[in-house]
Amino acid sequence: MLKRCFDILSSAFGLVLLSPLLLAIAGWIKLDSAGPVFFRQERVGRFGRTFLIHKFRTMTVNAEAKGPQITIGKDRRVTRAGHFLRKTKLDELPQLIDVLYGRMSIVGPRPEVPRYIAFYPEEVRTKVLSVRPGVTDWASIQFKDENDILARSNSPEDAYVQEILPIKQRYYVEYVANNSFLGDLGIIVATLGAIMKR
Repeated sequence: MLKRCFDILSSAFGLVLLSPLLLAIAGWIKLDSAGPVFFRQERVGRFGRTFLIHKFRTMTVNAEAKGPQITIGKDRRVTRAGHFLRKTKLDELPQLIDVLYGRMSIVGPRPEVPRYIAFYPEEVRTKVLSVRPGVTDWASIQFKDENDILARSNSPEDAYVQEILPIKQRYYVEYVANNSFLGDLGIIVATLGAIMKR
């Protein structure tokens, strides 16, 4: 109950407080490239229910039809505005909408696309999907430069599935087993620190 109350209050407050920035980013995206302001993608949420996550669009229209679902290094599909938004994580801000509506939490395991959820062992999948997915978590902080890591691999998708995804799953399982309100606050502070350093 405390976690959900915090999510509602922080997401509502964040959307109001950041509304000038959100509008400025939306205008920049529209001026920078053709297409909608938001990018919506199917993700797997709590109890395996799918939902459409909100992000600011950082890639060209129909980018998923032109390449893999993961972004690799200096991906040519990423727009000029998109490079900055991704680097600063500002593209994630619209997920406050998903938090407000109860599809996500501020802190929790990052929601994956169905394709990669299929690689989770059944026991891990059950545990991870027992909580709402989050905007941030320890895995997000650990792999803040994930795109650059994948760019150094000869087979980025295999590297993601075989090397990165298992580590993320361990972070997720540990979070589910030990999550607390104070722990969430620690993750939020660490996330803000990581963003500021960038």
